[in-house]
Amino acid sequence: MKIIPIIGKVVGLSLAFFLSSVPASAQKLSVAKSTIDCGRTGYMMPITAEFEVKNKGLRHLTISEVRTDCGCTSVELPKKSLGPGEKFMLRLTYDARMLGHFQKQAAIYSNGSKTPVYVMMKGVVLSEWEDYSGNYPFTLGSLMTDMNHVEFDNVNKGDHPEVVINIFNNTSDRMQPSVLHLPSYLTALVMPETLESGQRGKVTLTLNSNNIHGMGLTQTSVYLASKLGEKVGSETELPVSVVLLPDMSTFDGAAKKFAPKMKLSASDLDFGMIDGKLKKTETITITNLGQSVLNISSLQMFTGGMKLTLGKRELHPGEETKLKVSVEPDQLLKARQKPRVLMITNDPDNSKVVININIR
Repeated sequence: MKIIPIIGKVVGLSLAFFLSSVPASAQKLSVAKSTIDCGRTGYMMPITAEFEVKNKGLRHLTISEVRTDCGCTSVELPKKSLGPGEKFMLRLTYDARMLGHFQKQAAIYSNGSKTPVYVMMKGVVLSEWEDYSGNYPFTLGSLMTDMNHVEFDNVNKGDHPEVVINIFNNTSDRMQPSVLHLPSYLTALVMPETLESGQRGKVTLTLNSNNIHGMGLTQTSVYLASKLGEKVGSETELPVSVVLLPDMSTFDGAAKKFAPKMKLSASDLDFGMIDGKLKKTETITITNLGQSVLNISSLQMFTGGMKLTLGKRELHPGEETKLKVSVEPDQLLKARQKPRVLMITNDPDNSKVVININIR
C-alpha cells in the first residue's frame, strides 16, 4: 500500500498554489540521533530505543504515519502535531524473539518532506544474558556507568584525591573510552583502553588541588566518549565539583577562643510540594557568636535553579544577617546533584557550611 503524506491530499488549484509558495524550510522534521545502539538483551526480553524528534521549521508539522520494517517492532508516538521548535521522544520497541544481531528501521512520514525520515535501532539478543542496570544505573552516551556526576569533597590544598567510575560496554560494538575537555587540575586514566562488547572497565579521575585557585566550590564538566573523535554533548556530559577548604591554621591553640563562631537558624530548607511554575523563598538567620569578625568569603550553589541573597558578608561579634534562598522547582528537579548551598567562612569549626535544599 502506498503511503500518502497528509499534506499531499491537495484539492483545488488555489490550495496547490498556496502550498507551492510556502518556503521549503517552513516545515522540517529532524532526529537528534537517527541510529541508536541498544546493546545487549536477553531472548524474549523486549528492548526500547528513544529518538528525539523535532520540528526545526517555521510552521506546524503533522506526522501522518510511522512505519516499521517488521511486525516485531512496535511504535509509541506521543503526539502527531508539532509546533515550530517543538520536540518529543519517539519510542521503538523490539520484541527480541530472535537470537543474534538485529537492525530494525522505521520511517516517519510527515508533511515536512515528500520523503520519510528514517530511524534505526540495533543490538544483539543473547540466549544467556545478565541485566547490569542495577550495577550501572546511568548511561553516558553509549556507556553504562555507576555515576553521572563526580564530587571531590573536603579537599585541602596539596591533596590528590581519586574517584573511580565503573563503566560497562553493553553495546554490540568495540569501544575505546576516553575523557574529553579535562581542565588543568584533573587527569584521567581509562583501563582497559579498549572495551569489547559486554566488557567492564574503570575510569580514574585524579585531582591536583594545587591547580585549584580560590576556596570553595569549583565546577566543570568533562565528557565520557566511547570512541576517538566522538563529538561532545549533553548525552556524554559528566559534571565535576570540587570543594577546597580554607587554611585554618591561624586559629590553632589558644587563638581559637578569639575566633568567630557562626550560628544558623536552620541547616536544612524544606520547600515541600511545589507547583513546577512557582518560585518560593525561605530565609535563614546567620549570627556571629564569636569574639572576632565572621567573614563569609564564599557563597555558592551546587546546582542551578536557585537564587541567593545575603544581607552582609562580614558580621561583628553579636551581629546577625539574613540569607534568602529562592528556588525554581522545574529546574531543580532536573538537576543531577542534590541541591545545596555552600558557604566558606573563617570560623574554624564551620569553615565549610552546607545548607541542604529539600524539594519533591
